[in-house]
Amino acid sequence: MNKRRDFLKATFAGIAALQLQPLASLANSQSNGLLFDYWMWVRPDQKDSETVLKNRYQSYRDVGVRGLFFEDYNKKHFQIAKEIGLETHRWMWTMNRGEKDLLAQHPEYYAVSRSGKSCATAPPYVDYYRFLCPSHPDVPKYLEEKSREQLEKEDVDGLHLDYIRYPDVVLPVNLWKNYNLDQSAELADYDFCYSKYSKATFLKETGIDIDKVERPDQSPSWRSFRYKQINKIVNRIADVAKKYDKPLTAAVFPTPDLAKRIVRQDWTNWKLSGVFPMIYHGFYSEPVSWIGTAVNEGVEALNGKFPLYAGLYLPDFKAAEEIRQAISLSKKNGAAGISLFGETDFTPAILEVLKSFR
Repeated sequence: MNKRRDFLKATFAGIAALQLQPLASLANSQSNGLLFDYWMWVRPDQKDSETVLKNRYQSYRDVGVRGLFFEDYNKKHFQIAKEIGLETHRWMWTMNRGEKDLLAQHPEYYAVSRSGKSCATAPPYVDYYRFLCPSHPDVPKYLEEKSREQLEKEDVDGLHLDYIRYPDVVLPVNLWKNYNLDQSAELADYDFCYSKYSKATFLKETGIDIDKVERPDQSPSWRSFRYKQINKIVNRIADVAKKYDKPLTAAVFPTPDLAKRIVRQDWTNWKLSGVFPMIYHGFYSEPVSWIGTAVNEGVEALNGKFPLYAGLYLPDFKAAEEIRQAISLSKKNGAAGISLFGETDFTPAILEVLKSFR
């Protein structure tokens, strides 16, 4: 987990209610100014005492936090949070799966770059970037099973998908120097997925042999195909979540346009209860005001399909007043709420900002 936290500082990595209806209804009630929810992405630590957790989670509840996205399942954290009245959702890495057993037993499950490098043996950027191939016939079933494992837990109120995409084909421009890259064009080592399964499925569906296309990175049909392969997996998991009568949400890239261009992610066409774009303005060298622009783009693209919650990365903010500005911009531009990430614990100063909007 420390590796992921370190990577967030240098490059772009990954980065909901008891019933489906209450969360979906926020799309309507928010437009009347009735609701604006707070959420937090958190990493549960088994070493935290019950006293510490009760005080921490009560402090969140007191300022209006509605629910938590837990990166790992920990019964103590889940139950204490629920006792205090917080919703508890399991934050699940989806396409990025680096389990040792899976790597050893099924290297064929993993995505392949245009240059022929597999995420199983030569992951891009960092060692834990082990993305699966969405076109492998066994991968959707595998991810469905992993989703069921979480959804069947009684104290898990919903499922929150992360890394539901391909590896970044283009990093934010201010990060190129960290990897000695110029990504003005899409480089073959970072363009996924060109596995034999993806190629065969694309050929069957379109009649096009992508190996014979001179500039596959510029092919609209090839891009559309890859969007849809991820869409199918999300919507398959959504059908499972519906059977458990639990909401499905997702952490996605900041805007529909950026998501498509950078990670082949078409999140406006997913069957979700809500979406949490990671509008981490510092990663794109943008001012705080860009958060409002990004929220507006997402809300307009969704057109009421499901609510949008602005994901904010706390280390990007220089002062509490900037967080206050970000929340105001999110509300003004139609967000149903916000979610915060980037701290082990959320400080009294941050909580006071949240409370001030109640």
